[in-house]
Amino acid sequence: MSERTEQGYAAGRARREKIIDVATTLFGQVGFNGATMLEVAAECGISRAGLSHHFPTKESLLEAVLETRDREDLERFRKNGSGGADGMGILRGMVDLAVHNTAVPGIIGLYAVLSAEAGTPTHPAHDYFVRRYERIRSGTATALRRAGDAGYLADGVEVEDAAIELTALMDGLQVQWLLDPESVDMPGVIRRRIEQVLCVPLFDAVPLGAATEAHAPRRSA
Repeated sequence: MSERTEQGYAAGRARREKIIDVATTLFGQVGFNGATMLEVAAECGISRAGLSHHFPTKESLLEAVLETRDREDLERFRKNGSGGADGMGILRGMVDLAVHNTAVPGIIGLYAVLSAEAGTPTHPAHDYFVRRYERIRSGTATALRRAGDAGYLADGVEVEDAAIELTALMDGLQVQWLLDPESVDMPGVIRRRIEQVLCVPLFDAVPLGAATEAHAPRRSA
């Protein structure tokens, strides 16, 4: 591949990333239905035809915006050890995600607006959000179940109910934080709620199979 061709590909990738960034902000401000492709193109400094070269439809652009966010979140959870056998990496990842979200209000606005819009079955993101919430609840329940198997879950916690509550708490906190960021501590609230369902510290968990007497594993009969 020639240097000129490589430079062309790099420029194309950079332009595509800029389009996604602009669309993320615009969708978060006015919603998917309120934004137009002409507005996205204008903000990117390209023509409508130039935008269509990368994203033929607004639906394809929305899909790219959501996929980009999902990839970034997945990588963040992996860094927190989401594959660990005790489930603690996923639970820590929820707090880490809340910390990250305080630095990206545009993303928070995007999901707050789109999730509300997507309640209508005809919205192009409807199926995405149905799958997203199913995936989050399932992943959280799995993490809690693994924590229980490791002896880290508090007595009396109903895993499925706790997964629903934590998912709702995350999204509800995001909306409240958008409205009053000075008063709402997203990471602090979600961390305290997670620690309420555990019998060990969230960020100082006893290694699997090496519990101290003070944090002896609690296992159901």
